[in-house]
Amino acid sequence: MGKITIEKERCKGCGLCVLNCPKKILALSETETNRNGYFVVVMTDEKSCIGCANCGVMCPDSVITVER
Repeated sequence: MGKITIEKERCKGCGLCVLNCPKKILALSETETNRNGYFVVVMTDEKSCIGCANCGVMCPDSVITVER
């Protein structure tokens, strides 16, 4: 099982992490924004994370940290 940490204030809501998650457990929030007004990425099912780190590798701003 993996665990990710998202620095939401630095997230630009590009969605690359969402597209590259093999378990499809990341999504752009429809309600939560950061101080810059971007809709941030959220994890929808923490228990299903496998710690593959695809999300962290694909993030152009390195706002996702993956722990296994």
